[in-house]
Amino acid sequence: MNYKLSDLYRKYRQINKIEFETENQAYSSFSGLVVFQKLFAHLNLKAKLKICFKDNPLQGAIQHHSIMMMLIIHILLGYRELRDSRFYADDPMVKRLLGMIRLPSVPTISRVLSNTQESDITQLRQLGKTGVLDRLRDLSLARITLDFDGSVLSTTRHAGGSAVGFNKKKKGARSYYPLYCTVAQTGQVFDFHHRPGNVHDSNGAETFMIDCFQQVRMDLSAKTLIEARMDSAFFSENRNPGHP
Repeated sequence: MNYKLSDLYRKYRQINKIEFETENQAYSSFSGLVVFQKLFAHLNLKAKLKICFKDNPLQGAIQHHSIMMMLIIHILLGYRELRDSRFYADDPMVKRLLGMIRLPSVPTISRVLSNTQESDITQLRQLGKTGVLDRLRDLSLARITLDFDGSVLSTTRHAGGSAVGFNKKKKGARSYYPLYCTVAQTGQVFDFHHRPGNVHDSNGAETFMIDCFQQVRMDLSAKTLIEARMDSAFFSENRNPGHP
């Protein structure tokens, strides 16, 4: 079924008022999201996400930035699989937070995600890094520690880019093995390097680490001490004199 934008979206400007009553009250199961409604408005998150997809020619009635917002809420609510969206598909607080009259189905979400382009992903990664750097500038820390570590993400299907590799919890399962850069002082994820599950810890690590250091250094005070923390699996005897 084809929908017009007016059938899907609605602007919600007012922040709901939280009241605590004990009798004859009908509560939304996810009413706690009202806290994030204020936060997302303060961050102007929806508009920033929309900019990330402005050059995507495959935008339809269900726009990419709305799906990204929905996935953020999906994770905040504790869900991981797309089909779990059925648990909040009719929840009024979720619809208000997304600015939507009706939520997309799982096939629609998958179709929109499949139309995501490499440039969109680059813009999304940059948006995340910009948010972390803004926070670090506000804190004016004397020392910043960048933690580098990989994490095995299992998939039960033959997902694109996955491979069979070391998987402690599900031996023989296909997986991804992304490398994350997190800021120890704030717990924020600064960036990630996507990899299949059959690579060594050091695969692509050197270039990724140097890139993270350079971006943090360019945006912060020269007086800020930037250090790295990683395990011995990233060690390499190769040394490039051109690298710091």
